[in-house]
Amino acid sequence: MTILSLHATNPLVDGRQSEKAMLVRRGMQALLADLRHVALPEVPLSSGRRADLLTLSEKGEIWIIEIKSSIEDFRVDRKWPEYRAHCDRLFFATHPDVPVDIFPEEAGLFVSDGYGAHLLREAPEHRLAPATRKALTLSVARFATARLTHAERVLGTLPPVPGAEG
Repeated sequence: MTILSLHATNPLVDGRQSEKAMLVRRGMQALLADLRHVALPEVPLSSGRRADLLTLSEKGEIWIIEIKSSIEDFRVDRKWPEYRAHCDRLFFATHPDVPVDIFPEEAGLFVSDGYGAHLLREAPEHRLAPATRKALTLSVARFATARLTHAERVLGTLPPVPGAEG
C-alpha cells in the first residue's frame, strides 16, 4: 500500500503519523543528512513490516530508526526486534517528553526536538549477509524510485514522455 496521498498538500504524508512523530522524523532527517546518510521514511520490508526511517550511509551501512512518540506508542509496539533482519544497526528515536529509560539497551537511541537530534546510545552492529544486503538495497532503490515517480505525477512535475506529444 502506498503512503502517498493524491489529495494532500504534501504527497509524502499519509496521516498515520502523529504530529509528535513527524517532529521526531524531521529532526532525525536533519541529523542524518549531517551524518551523510540518505533517509527514506515509511519503507515496506520483505517481512511485511514497515520501517519508520531506513537510512543508507556513504559506505552502504543500513540503519532502521523506529520512531516512538509516547510511552504508550512504545509499549503497544512489540514488533521492533523483527527489524534487525533488515539492517546493520537498529535505533529508536523519540522526543524529550518521553523518558529514555523505557527503551531497550539492545538498540541505539536518539532524541529529536524537530530541528535536529542527539545520539544518546550507539546501536550494536549486526552486519547483514551480503545477499540480504543486495536484495534489500535493490528493493529500497525500486521503492524510492516508484515513490519519486508517483510524487512527481501528483505534483504535476513529471516530465512528458518523449515522442508522446500531440
